Amino acid sequence: MKWVTRDHLHMDRVASPWLIRRFIDAAAEFSFVPFGNEGTPPPDAIPFGIPGVELGSHDANGSTFRKLMRKYRLDDPALEMLAGIIESGIVHVFSQIDHGHTDVAALKFPEGIGLDALSQGMMYASSGDLDNIEKSLVLYDALYAFCRAKLIERARPDLAKLPPPKQWDAIKAELAKSGRG
Repeated sequence: MKWVTRDHLHMDRVASPWLIRRFIDAAAEFSFVPFGNEGTPPPDAIPFGIPGVELGSHDANGSTFRKLMRKYRLDDPALEMLAGIIESGIVHVFSQIDHGHTDVAALKFPEGIGLDALSQGMMYASSGDLDNIEKSLVLYDALYAFCRAKLIERARPDLAKLPPPKQWDAIKAELAKSGRG
């Protein structure tokens, strides 16, 4: 399928193509309309991260990432955690714009601040939006693995008693057992 979003991808609009490729449409093709001049997206593509469309940009109903999860019924606790990290990153971005600082203690997932830094850096390190998506896939694969590992740690508090290398190996083994490892 063809998908379309605004150009100059950042955080939510990079995470969403990752989600699409990994869980919805492995052969997805992405195109871009100019930011601020979205007009009418191409009729042969599914629009996302564009104001006014079903899978619109982040708003009171959540991030584009979360809207994709709902529409495609992706019920995965690690994806839920990842959506929370993305949304904390969005709060951070707007806190910086509005106030010049972020109340880290108020964020549900302070990892969102780091995600914003990585997303901005990837924008600068990429030759364009498609390159940004391709280079960012590994970042979101790693963040998804992090979320899955955190859920394993919650379910298996005994792992915290192991020395770090043994703990990491045990978590890695659990991830491998559950797939997508």
